[in-house]
Amino acid sequence: MTAPSAHLATQPDILRLFRDVRDRTTALVSPLSEADMMLQSMEDASPAKWHLAHTTWFFEEFILKLHAPSYTSPDDRFAFLFNSYYVQAGPRHARDKRGMVSRPGVDDVMAYRAHVDNALTDLLDRDRDDLHGLVELGCHHEMQHQELLVTDLLHGLSYNPLMPVYRDPEPMPVAREIPLQFNAHAGGLVQIGHDGDGFAYDCEQPRHQTYLAPYQIANRPVTSRDWIDFIEDGGYETPTLWLMDGWARRQQEGWDAPLYWWQQDGDWWTFTLRGPQPVNLDAPVVHVSYYEAEAFARWAGARLPTEAEWECAARPHEITGNFLDDGALRPLPRADLGNFWGDVWEWTQSPFTPYPGFRAPEGALGEYNGKFMINQMVLRGGSCATPLAQMRESYRTFFYPHQRWQMLGLRLARDH
Repeated sequence: MTAPSAHLATQPDILRLFRDVRDRTTALVSPLSEADMMLQSMEDASPAKWHLAHTTWFFEEFILKLHAPSYTSPDDRFAFLFNSYYVQAGPRHARDKRGMVSRPGVDDVMAYRAHVDNALTDLLDRDRDDLHGLVELGCHHEMQHQELLVTDLLHGLSYNPLMPVYRDPEPMPVAREIPLQFNAHAGGLVQIGHDGDGFAYDCEQPRHQTYLAPYQIANRPVTSRDWIDFIEDGGYETPTLWLMDGWARRQQEGWDAPLYWWQQDGDWWTFTLRGPQPVNLDAPVVHVSYYEAEAFARWAGARLPTEAEWECAARPHEITGNFLDDGALRPLPRADLGNFWGDVWEWTQSPFTPYPGFRAPEGALGEYNGKFMINQMVLRGGSCATPLAQMRESYRTFFYPHQRWQMLGLRLARDH
């Protein structure tokens, strides 16, 4: 197995990152009951307890078992229960049955986390600079699961008729309607991908050249106000706006609005991690699939940007915005026109495929991204559930075109 190169060179830096990430995950589950921790509402989602254990297994499997000869797992069966999809790491429990694993209990899982944390800290205290890259990767892996943990929890809680809250409601921010405008970009021969400075996943590399025709891209994401116009104009009832697969999915699932939306006394409401709330009209629309986003773009006389267009347009803008760190846990109206970051991941029209010259790392860690490079679409920009430390201009996440439970939105583009 080829280890990633280290970007946090000193022991204090890597230990601080490790402790901060592990502490944040613990804080995210602190409001949950043991029953909450068991929720698994669909195959795509996992229980919070499983996220706690799987991220711990990652450090144990790829660092401690390989680089700490005296390390002993508290229970060898955890390798089967908490492996996700790493075939080379051994057999795995069925993904859609994770919510059936009532034992080990939450206390046992927290003890497992403490056991691994202590062992890894002891290992790093031996000046193991060669392991910093692997620890950094494990921390970013856990940050991804922090995002999944809160969005999986939202999906699970949404099935409860009592509409429980994860965080207490807060006053809705004052909203203002921002006119949609398009900014022109010259295009030409550009470079995209990770430039080698700081952490990045393998799928963001290598940096390479690509050609962009002149294009225009919107100054803001599509808002819920925009989306209601689409609904009221029959967007969900007009098959000519939809890709064939998208229209079939829309009919099969009965889509007539974004996930978690419903109408009450003529107004649109949505379920959030802060409970049921009126749809914030001027916040970015969220929980829409690629199919819905593509249909909206066609209805609007536009299209979705490519990921190269998005990256080049976002590059001059500082990475600031509404992320998991801010604790809003829902998209908010944009105050900074032109900001490309936070609130919602933005669908692009680009398939998740390898960049020219991509080579997956050897060993089980090579399964992290490479084997998913088929049938999924790229999104950019991060969301209100994404840790800020994850973000960089080359970061590309990916989901299947029908999926909606993540914080997914869109920004329009068009040819110049």
